Amino acid sequence: MSLKQWGAAFIGCTTLLLTACTVVDLDENGKPILPADPNAKASFDNQTPQQIAQQTWQERVIDAAHKHALDATALTTQLKTTNDKPHSVFVHLTSQVERVEVSNEREQKLVMTLNGKPLTIQVGPVVRGNAIRDATGFKFEDFTNQVQFAQLSRAYNRLAVKNLPKIDASWAGKPATVVMAVTINAGQTEDAVALELKQEGQ
Repeated sequence: MSLKQWGAAFIGCTTLLLTACTVVDLDENGKPILPADPNAKASFDNQTPQQIAQQTWQERVIDAAHKHALDATALTTQLKTTNDKPHSVFVHLTSQVERVEVSNEREQKLVMTLNGKPLTIQVGPVVRGNAIRDATGFKFEDFTNQVQFAQLSRAYNRLAVKNLPKIDASWAGKPATVVMAVTINAGQTEDAVALELKQEGQ
């Protein structure tokens, strides 16, 4: 191929490359604003735990809980299954409220019955544990800022409490339905947290 032919081929290739390019907007610093990769992992680099919790609450907590919640039978089966590692799940339960526990104004709990055994469920204002965060499926490595992962539990717990009705002693002895997150550890339930709660028959 002659030099002239090479030049023509090069110009043709360059033209093809230019026509294949799309115009990209620039930010205030003159850097290109690239569209989000739909296959990329969600990035929470510059967000506070509260922002992450609010952004993901509906999809990762409420929607997931309604879609994947275990019923009483499935939860009982999981409790009987040997599992070395603690893990958290969403649970949907309709049962009688045995009693309301108020250790102080900051910590209230409902004790409901699960297959004849008591199940203690936190209803706030203070909620302990990582049940909600861990039931969402988020993992330590999903976050480059590990402080976010550690504090996400508290942010989720605070959001859960805001959505619950006021609880008092009158709930005792009445049936109720609860959607909750529960940690299962060595065949026992731990740190159960109510996400949605209502008295039946109201």
